[in-house]
Amino acid sequence: MQYWFATSTEEFTPSAMLEQAKAADRAGFDALATSDHFAPWFPDGQASNAWVHLGALGQVTEKPIGTAVTPIVHHYHPGVVAQAFMSLEELYPGRVFLGAGSGEAVNETPLGLDWPPYEEQARRLETGLEAITRLWAGETVTLDAGWFKLEEAKLWTRARTRPKLYVSAFGPESARIAGRFGDGLWTLGDPEQAPEVIEAYRDACAEYGREPGEIIFQAGFAWADDEQAAIEGARHWKPTQLPELYLEDIADQEDMQRRADAQMSDEQFAKEGFLVGSDPEEHIERIRAMERAGATVVCLQLIGRADPLGSIRTYGERVLPVLRRAAVGTI
Repeated sequence: MQYWFATSTEEFTPSAMLEQAKAADRAGFDALATSDHFAPWFPDGQASNAWVHLGALGQVTEKPIGTAVTPIVHHYHPGVVAQAFMSLEELYPGRVFLGAGSGEAVNETPLGLDWPPYEEQARRLETGLEAITRLWAGETVTLDAGWFKLEEAKLWTRARTRPKLYVSAFGPESARIAGRFGDGLWTLGDPEQAPEVIEAYRDACAEYGREPGEIIFQAGFAWADDEQAAIEGARHWKPTQLPELYLEDIADQEDMQRRADAQMSDEQFAKEGFLVGSDPEEHIERIRAMERAGATVVCLQLIGRADPLGSIRTYGERVLPVLRRAAVGTI
């Protein structure tokens, strides 16, 4: 098992994220990632450029670095994504991964772009991944996907190795795309829903003659020594638990908050969605449930304003050591 850490571009400034990532490195996380958002989920959030952060992050750690995850169905041209992550790989050989997914309307409509129905999202994800992997392989690519074009395009700067590609999927259809293109599957840390997604991914790997890779479960986490402070400090993340925000053209932060408050309680959010609370043992048990559901990696995204650095420190001192001892059978 590996335990990765992710910073939140939606909530923290680049300088704060860098300090958090350095703390997570010291705490013993196995890799360092960042979310990739043009706009936040909530009215008083942040939204810095994830790729700029990764360039700085690679200078202060020797661990793997990457995104969790980059939307590639519209506002990022796949050719530019391929170029950026190949450049990072040249800077930090063998340490770079691209987490890629279809994204959300909140990343697209602020830029004046449309947000298509799911069928079109899936098609765009597939063609975008095709372009990225072909460019990474050294091909000169001409491709008209409708929503983007490449004309005799190639990467003039290429690293000796290529980045890892982990494809986000919340359902079986996207999991099939992950099986075709990805070096692993990235999905939500929901032990009940994940097995169906994992099965579809592995079936697709077999169909395309590829070995299954990492199974990455992602969940937000927040700790504070006071239970209610932990929940109150993170409750503005509730919109991330609404499936319709990943499928429909909903991008207004106030609207997203109203929808989330109407559909779930703070307790549901904290105990059924993300890992939020004051009891480290509760965090441990919920992560163990993800492991039992098939995860080979649990990526823990830092959320909440109650005690961000305390959350990292508590995981380093009281959560990760227990999980690792269990993995080797010493408890």
